[in-house]
Amino acid sequence: MSSTIIHVLEQAPTDGADETDKNPFLVALGDRVRSLRARRGMTRKAVAVAADVSERHLANLEYGVGNASILVLLQVAQALQCSLAELIGDVTTSSAEWLLIRELLERRDEATLKRVREAIGGLLGMGGANAGGASRSTRIALIGLRGAGKSTLGHRLAEDLGFPFVELSREIEKFAGCSTSEIQALYGQNAYRRYERRAVEEAIQIYPEAVIATPGGLVSDASTFNLLLAHCTTIWLKATPEDHMKRVIAQGDLRPMADNSQAMDDLKGILAGRAAFYSKAEFHLDTSAQPIEATYDALRHLANEALDIPA
Repeated sequence: MSSTIIHVLEQAPTDGADETDKNPFLVALGDRVRSLRARRGMTRKAVAVAADVSERHLANLEYGVGNASILVLLQVAQALQCSLAELIGDVTTSSAEWLLIRELLERRDEATLKRVREAIGGLLGMGGANAGGASRSTRIALIGLRGAGKSTLGHRLAEDLGFPFVELSREIEKFAGCSTSEIQALYGQNAYRRYERRAVEEAIQIYPEAVIATPGGLVSDASTFNLLLAHCTTIWLKATPEDHMKRVIAQGDLRPMADNSQAMDDLKGILAGRAAFYSKAEFHLDTSAQPIEATYDALRHLANEALDIPA
């Protein structure tokens, strides 16, 4: 590699840099990296360690500077009149049928893509819990970031309905034989996601009726989230960032603030990164909008509506 390219790759991000000097492709790439990092709830340092790259290089990537190598690939793709995804072997470009399906879906709006996803799910026997006009699943899955009230409200809802209450985080720990934080530290994110999927699969297999509290990051794994959407009635419990932080700290967990003076900014980034996925739930409930009793009443009303239980 030439010394010029090495210099570009190691260029430090400049906060005051003129945005017009940046390549739009690299800026968009950096935005996607930040969004993915937020969706998975990982710090820049954690991603750098997992990827075995310097934190400085990752910062360059997120700021949209450097990364000459990716621009070379982009130029080759343009010369070959194909997408960068096709050049690097993205699965959606791996066959003629994939390419034709991809072309049909490009530039479609979110509502159209949702209808297509549900139609494909039905065709493959993995339609949504309410697909095709069928009655909704009697498994109620609560999704949302930690501190939204999934455990507190979910346990109470399960008691009132006479359903088992399943806390997936506890089930994951049973499978692994250690805490979720130890799974992450000892075995990494991929191992955690495997345990998470196993916990969802077993909950679906064992419980025809249940209230399930899911980990906040479950939506980051599209395969597991698809499984949940297909076999459960989903409710997104959402709250303000301030309430999320306050509730987690009230539970005695000071980790959100540990060694992180920008904890609130990180939390807001995670919420923004995951909101598009949380919003795929059939029902939404703002747990910051009113006191706990009124919030629970609203949740019970949603559950009654979902399960067609007379008020």
